[in-house]
Amino acid sequence: MFISASLKPAVINFRFIASFLAMTAKNKKMKSKFQPDKNGYFGQYGGAFIPELLYPNVKELEDNYIQIIESEEFQIEYKSLLKDFVGRPSPLYFAKRLSEKYGAQIYLKREDLNHTGAHKINNTVGQILIAQKLGKTKIIAETGAGQHGVATATVCALMGLECTVFMGEKDIVRQAPNVARMKMLGAKIVPATSGSKTLKDATNEAIRYWIQHPDTFYLIGSVVGPHPHPDMVARLQAVISEEMKWQLKEKVGNENPDTIIACVGGGSNAAGAFYHYMDDEEVELIAVEAAGLGVNSGESAATSQLGQVGIIHGSKTILMQDEYGQIVEPYSISAGLDYPGVGPLHAFLFESGRAKFMNATDQEALDAAYELTKLEGIIPALETAHALAVLPKMTLRKEQVIVINLSGRGDKDLETFIKHLEE
Repeated sequence: MFISASLKPAVINFRFIASFLAMTAKNKKMKSKFQPDKNGYFGQYGGAFIPELLYPNVKELEDNYIQIIESEEFQIEYKSLLKDFVGRPSPLYFAKRLSEKYGAQIYLKREDLNHTGAHKINNTVGQILIAQKLGKTKIIAETGAGQHGVATATVCALMGLECTVFMGEKDIVRQAPNVARMKMLGAKIVPATSGSKTLKDATNEAIRYWIQHPDTFYLIGSVVGPHPHPDMVARLQAVISEEMKWQLKEKVGNENPDTIIACVGGGSNAAGAFYHYMDDEEVELIAVEAAGLGVNSGESAATSQLGQVGIIHGSKTILMQDEYGQIVEPYSISAGLDYPGVGPLHAFLFESGRAKFMNATDQEALDAAYELTKLEGIIPALETAHALAVLPKMTLRKEQVIVINLSGRGDKDLETFIKHLEE
């Protein structure tokens, strides 16, 4: 095993590109304590715990990703694709009836309206550009709920690149619509048949394949994995909070909300929603994990409550494990949240107290999904429903401005929703 040591404007479209350029210039001058150090650590979490065979590939990415992302060429190409292909900026929608029910000013960041139906496309568009600039032609990815798999297959089809997606056998069944979409897009689907046959196991298989085929580009779907993947994915998803700032300024006269809520599995949508607010402690950050059948039921994925420090998929973080250090199988009704760990950034946000970690059970998530559907005419993904589910648990104020990151749409979960409605 190798441990890396190095490791409101007149024309909205103009501002859409200019704001990103200005944000990047600002980031060069200001170093956030929530960015990784030179060795890829957020506090004690992160790093690159990888087999020696992967070192050249990971080191190549580490040496080049920031330079590529911060280049004017990349920024213009990336923002052009986000605008014309993905459909950004995604709306910041005032949920009037939901707000009336809970006595607060609740806004939904509509990532569900992106092309492919989730926030995942923000990351895959960026990473596919990086892969091309590194000369990579073969792409692999892991997926749980299937949204990252669809987003990866989509950009590979766009760019004419070979795509292989690893997915848990259990998730292939419960996320059949997304599997069909990936196949239609030309991706090869490889089932993971070990363990719980879900996201963790799909990631295991993707890493095994990567070791055997180091010439491939592993397009990781969340803020997990060895450095620099957590930081790279967070930077690409940061477009979410960058848009939120000017959208809130237009709507409420202040670019800062009081509270931001996002669901967390590995944590990419939360990282994107939190990114530009992490250093502003006046903004409350709430990360919502999947409690499954209950935090202490033995059928849960509430990592912050059940986990300990350990290493998984190439990084040091908080993960669910037994007394012998063996990973405890997570459970959630949501295929995108049943991951036994969290990304190292979120582990640091939890440990430092910067983010408040809450959780929601399967039933609470289902109830929240049905409620949003009936109140606002929006069917959310089961993952997003967990974020909505904590509203009844909070003490809210009428003037409190809350942004909930609506990370994906619920088309993929209709079978589950219908099943539980009929019970």
